[in-house]
Amino acid sequence: MFFRSIATLACTAVLATASLTAQMPDRMNDMPAPASAKPLLSPAAIAKVTLSGKQIVIHYNAPSLRGRKMIGGEDPYGKVWRTGANPATTLITKANLKVGTLDVAAGTYTIYTLPSPDTWLLIINKQTGQWGTVYNENQDLGRTPMKSKTLPASQEKMSISFEHTKRNSTELHVKWGTIDEYVNVTAE
Repeated sequence: MFFRSIATLACTAVLATASLTAQMPDRMNDMPAPASAKPLLSPAAIAKVTLSGKQIVIHYNAPSLRGRKMIGGEDPYGKVWRTGANPATTLITKANLKVGTLDVAAGTYTIYTLPSPDTWLLIINKQTGQWGTVYNENQDLGRTPMKSKTLPASQEKMSISFEHTKRNSTELHVKWGTIDEYVNVTAE
């Protein structure tokens, strides 16, 4: 009898809670973040372009300098760089592409770079879904040289962008600090 009363009480409590919950609006998604919540140091970002009617998208996380010297400093020359922060930078293309000297079939890839004081290399890697610091050279589709410009002023937040787009061609730019490394991209 005692256990039956507890079971009845428990069922009544569950039903009452369910009834109240059903009547209350869901406010969890409408609530502002707590004042103590900090923005991500390297927020997610996207670069998009459409070439020959097909979309090319790059998902990356954008780190900031925050007073540091990154390329050629904390990220040394001659060492593969994840070209962003957090998860690996991902290239998704619906078109077959010519990226610099590389033929890239439609699909999903990871982008890395190999910075040097003279010429950077853009690396297209076939492994996907990994953390940015996980790099397997044996998964490289290939490497292609990048062209270089110097930005007139230092750029705090790293960016990846498509610029100078015309019909089936564009330039893929990686900018950070005073560095602007880029490569030509053409839809085939």
